[in-house]
Amino acid sequence: MTATPDIDVTEDDETPTATPEQIAPQLEALLLMAEEAVPSSVLAEAVGAPVPVVEQALSDLVDTYDNTGRGFMLRCIGGGWRYATRPTHHELLSRWVVEGQVNRLTQAGLETLAVIAYLQPVSRARVSAVRGVNVDTAVRTLLARDLITEDGQDDQTGAALLRTTDYFLERVGLGGLDELPPIAPRLPEAAVLEAELAALTAESETAAPEGEETTDE
Repeated sequence: MTATPDIDVTEDDETPTATPEQIAPQLEALLLMAEEAVPSSVLAEAVGAPVPVVEQALSDLVDTYDNTGRGFMLRCIGGGWRYATRPTHHELLSRWVVEGQVNRLTQAGLETLAVIAYLQPVSRARVSAVRGVNVDTAVRTLLARDLITEDGQDDQTGAALLRTTDYFLERVGLGGLDELPPIAPRLPEAAVLEAELAALTAESETAAPEGEETTDE
């Protein structure tokens, strides 16, 4: 009786791991369709490759776009990967947006968002004190657009604290709040803000008719 040879199927039957070069086109397709930044782990699950291989492929794509001078780049923003336009083209894009884009934030919305970004976590009352007007309308718009969120409460007043979101970082093309332009020193210090808030509150109680307030659309 002829002996049956042992067959080792462990190595032969294993599916070979895809290389970064092989999955790069798949990652490009996924990221082009994505509406928000996508973490490496999610991309790895989608293409069926280990996270280190996916991250190597993403790094290679970053280098490729940089070396070929593309008008876009691949960035890790807010904990995930997303395509973005290059800063060198921002002036062109800004002109295009101003001339043809609709449904943009108002000046009031932009100013309110800037105050929140630099002073966060910050209460609505403190934002109003900095801007000198009621910011309820602007805050509602920013909340609706997921640019800010309510997170936590002020220890003294119990008021909700406002912070920017990861979506805000994605929209402005920043990897973190530490990349904000250094204009925060130009804003009032916290003690000054509190004094202004107290003064505004006193004035509103003595001068303004009941129920009347200065608003900002």
